[in-house]
Amino acid sequence: MKLLDIYARMKKDIAYVERELESSVYSDHAMLKETSLHLLKAGGKRIRPVFVLLAGQFGKYDLQRLKHIAVPLELIHMASLVHDDVIDDANTRRGQLTVKSKWDNRVAMYTGDYIFAKALTVATQLSDPRIHRILSKALVELSIGEMEQIRYFFRTDQTLRNYLLRIKRKTALLIAISCQLGAVASEASDDVCDSMYAFGYNAGMAFQIRDDILDLTGTEKELGKPPGSDIRQGNITLPVLCALRDPAIRSELLAEIERIRLVDGQTDVTAFLRIIRSGTYIGEADRLSSNYIDRAIAALSGLPDIRAKRDLVQIAHFIGNRSY
Repeated sequence: MKLLDIYARMKKDIAYVERELESSVYSDHAMLKETSLHLLKAGGKRIRPVFVLLAGQFGKYDLQRLKHIAVPLELIHMASLVHDDVIDDANTRRGQLTVKSKWDNRVAMYTGDYIFAKALTVATQLSDPRIHRILSKALVELSIGEMEQIRYFFRTDQTLRNYLLRIKRKTALLIAISCQLGAVASEASDDVCDSMYAFGYNAGMAFQIRDDILDLTGTEKELGKPPGSDIRQGNITLPVLCALRDPAIRSELLAEIERIRLVDGQTDVTAFLRIIRSGTYIGEADRLSSNYIDRAIAALSGLPDIRAKRDLVQIAHFIGNRSY
């Protein structure tokens, strides 16, 4: 079964969540309405809402409750992207101009803040205190992850642990709680909630590693932005860390990273990409991604053998092999 088959079967509920996303960011302020809808209209995989809906099938599936989880989590993700584009000085995302590029940095930052606030407003419709504790803690960790990313810009002395903790906070945690909160909101058992968190965490780690690989191997058409965007922004990703351990190319790679840093990323990165693509470094990163996918699937082993479980396995395989 392909990912598109899963989305097609869930089309009605996903479309409902999409409409709720749009209505949730509606504002009487014309510019705020336009900027908030800008990224939303550019589309996306909506993987977090899909995880919420699938996790909800392990309990009492109620779309009217689950929308109060699916919508906030996607809004939090969107808000973080708007802020990221300011920090990274990114001009395009998903093939469209970013909010900061179409308007300016100040408008983008307040747009992100507004979307964050709307996310929390939607979540308050559910009274379960566990949901708000989990969501609040995740927002704190997400903020720390963003700060840590800035702190490690162009830092070639960072460790694998630094990198993994950073992507856990920036990406994996939000996917993990999408799965967990979908189960919590549907009143699934604690064991199911724990299993869903473990699945989401491992799938999320693989998702970000794969994203980092694609930034080095993809085309601008596939990515919606130029390849090598990470290093231009100062992000040292897993394949680069692997390459830095190779004494045969370490000096050349360090010099190239320093050259890019000195011009604040405003340069051609073809030579950098050539170095990274020339060795086994991307393959090393891909193997770690595959390990996380194996762990994600293993986390589902104790769950009932329902269609949602099989769908989650298929999505995990898609994450591990995706090329866009």
